[in-house]
Amino acid sequence: MINRDRLVNSFLDMVRIDSLTRQERGMADYLLKTLKEMGFEPYEDDTGAKIGGNAGNVICRVPGIPGKPALLLMAHMDTVAPGIGKKPVVDGDLIRSDGTTVLGGDDAAGIAVILETVRAIREDGLPHGDLYLVFTVAEEGGLFGARNLDISKIPADFAFIMDDEGPIATAAVKAPFYNRFKATFIGRAAHAGLEPEKGLNAILLASKALAELPHMGRIDEESTSNIGIINGGIARNIVSETCVVEGEVRSIHEDRLEKYTREILDHIRAVTEKLGGRVEIEVERMYPGYHLEETSPIIRILKDAAQKAGLPLNLHATGGGSDTNVINGYGIPAVDISVGMDRVHSTEERIRISDMEKACRFLEAIIATALTYSR
Repeated sequence: MINRDRLVNSFLDMVRIDSLTRQERGMADYLLKTLKEMGFEPYEDDTGAKIGGNAGNVICRVPGIPGKPALLLMAHMDTVAPGIGKKPVVDGDLIRSDGTTVLGGDDAAGIAVILETVRAIREDGLPHGDLYLVFTVAEEGGLFGARNLDISKIPADFAFIMDDEGPIATAAVKAPFYNRFKATFIGRAAHAGLEPEKGLNAILLASKALAELPHMGRIDEESTSNIGIINGGIARNIVSETCVVEGEVRSIHEDRLEKYTREILDHIRAVTEKLGGRVEIEVERMYPGYHLEETSPIIRILKDAAQKAGLPLNLHATGGGSDTNVINGYGIPAVDISVGMDRVHSTEERIRISDMEKACRFLEAIIATALTYSR
């Protein structure tokens, strides 16, 4: 049976741990200790060293019935700023931030739900297949923990990432492919007061190239683009030689992603070269998209589990990225499931205890339902 007090205490313990991206050491140590006390043999991988962080992903196998589908249960350890010195406030059924920092329910709530569900099914003797618990670092801003995960050590058939918002039994089954790009505009430096005509202002090159981009904001129902960072110049009296622009393109459809990215960058090159400047462009695929059909086994598991838990299932598309994108890219069908987070990434962040309890019951139903499916 789900233990409400234990669930709440575990969540509050984790929320109080400072765990910004690449600074997850305290959270990793807490999880390693907790999992060992639960009777498991968790380990930490070498992702921290690879990404310049102080902790790696925490991974743990919970042995189950051989031959049954193995499940990956996943959440991330890092939180966004302001996230130092978090002080959760319990107000009846609601747990909220004190208003000076984020709460950190994104994604301590996901971790707490996984831990409590595993505790409950073990105590109740409920049968299950192998469960692989993975708690990643540096999800926020780059999915770096998942991207550096050695998936060969996690032979899962299905994955359930506990990191979504909305009513319980909400699941993101469609998410975009994502390209980031960096354009370095190169002009000519000159003294702005003595001989400005000898210069070519890179900031001006960038502004003219960006002014009439073929795609910006909402491109179509399932595609977006944005310019998020501009840096240029070193002094007011120097014609700027360089200006760096960083942007992104997202689309549920990979062909549209590539088309829109190409058209944006071709436009930037053409305008810059016409004005006599140069531009150096870098493009990186940050993560793949995914689109799970309603007839796929993992969606059938969700439908059966929601019915078993007495919850209305809400399948939706998201415009954001999560570890779910990366896991689908590895070839493991994965969905992102709500744990009841609300107003995340803000100092008004909050979550209902009753929603976390429902999330545990839904996850418990997923684990039980998966037993009825063949590998």
